[in-house]
Amino acid sequence: MIDLELLRQKPEEIKALMRKKDPSFDGEKLYQLDEKLRHLKLEVETLRHQKNELAKQGQKTVTPELREQARALSQDLKQKEQDLECVQAEFKEIYLYCPNILLSDIPEGSKEENKVVKVWGKKPDFAFTPKNHAELGALNNWFDFEAATRMTGSNFALYKGDSVKLVYSLMMFMLNNNMRHGYSPVLPPYLINYKALEGASNFPRFKDEVYSVPADDLYLTPTSEVNLTSMYRDHIFAAQDLPVRMTAWTSCFRREAGGYGAHERGLIRIHQFEKAELYTITEPQHAQQEQERMLACAESILQALGLHYQVSLLAAQDCSFASAKTYDIEVWMPGQGVYKEVSSASNCTDFQARRSEIRYRSVPGAKTQLVYTLNASSLALPRLMVALMETYQKEDGSIELPDILKSVTVGL
Repeated sequence: MIDLELLRQKPEEIKALMRKKDPSFDGEKLYQLDEKLRHLKLEVETLRHQKNELAKQGQKTVTPELREQARALSQDLKQKEQDLECVQAEFKEIYLYCPNILLSDIPEGSKEENKVVKVWGKKPDFAFTPKNHAELGALNNWFDFEAATRMTGSNFALYKGDSVKLVYSLMMFMLNNNMRHGYSPVLPPYLINYKALEGASNFPRFKDEVYSVPADDLYLTPTSEVNLTSMYRDHIFAAQDLPVRMTAWTSCFRREAGGYGAHERGLIRIHQFEKAELYTITEPQHAQQEQERMLACAESILQALGLHYQVSLLAAQDCSFASAKTYDIEVWMPGQGVYKEVSSASNCTDFQARRSEIRYRSVPGAKTQLVYTLNASSLALPRLMVALMETYQKEDGSIELPDILKSVTVGL
């Protein structure tokens, strides 16, 4: 949620930024409802005060006029309280749908205006036509998508043989890398509740994208960012305890409604996938530094694996709902001839902290302030596997993985 004081002090500027972020959001309506809500609260408070004053007078002398005033006042107060309740509900709903405000250095426009700010490595050269990962997977007997469909449904993956070893090798490789960069490991539950999803800003807007377990009023986590945000819900830090840097490995579950294109077959876009996450809670003045830190951490994995990639600063309308500034790391997939995002490193400012009531005190006894939260994939495993398979393929379809991975898990 955004800071309402900013909306009140600079309504035109803030509403313009919100429209830039999400053209479908009605910033004008939020502003009007905020004014209406404050006006109704003042009216209700005034009527309650008048009612209390009449009650004091009635303790001394009760007259017909006083009774009539009290009756009329009670009716008026009851109506205003009902109006207030309705407006509060309407305001809360639209407030929870309000996207975060972008930072000033974000390019305007949609995905086409994303700005490449860094390129690492070069596209690999092949003396043959490189195969895509689906073809390589079939040749090496790494996946069985038909079996996954039989037991679950479409767009799920079943890993076999060496691909399973690669999954666990990459898991340990990424976690070890993240811990070396100062991120403490966390293994959260995969099931989460509504408040966790609301606090991380997934609910109510993206409720249709999350798998639910109705019998227990729980949901499968779409990303461990949700779990790590909820770890410190309603918490007040001392400044000396910040920053908090965490890394978590979970499976992620997303319904991903909509069609799948030719470049999204196989492992590119599936309903269940593994991901290592970076998450930081910090004081506002250190947020930019922390974003660069987690970006460097995620990049170091691709560099160690020798994978060509680029880093893009996302334009306004390509930033996520909760993000104020996002860098995407896009790895080159030679079998498909495209770059695909394997990490988004986002500064969410105080957006999630306000929803989750995560605060800190600069000194003991000081007024609490909202922290800033940041997150990054480090990395999304299926797409990382695709890049490795397609980059390190041989002409006969075999895959010669980097030596650095062979030391992580015996048998790879």
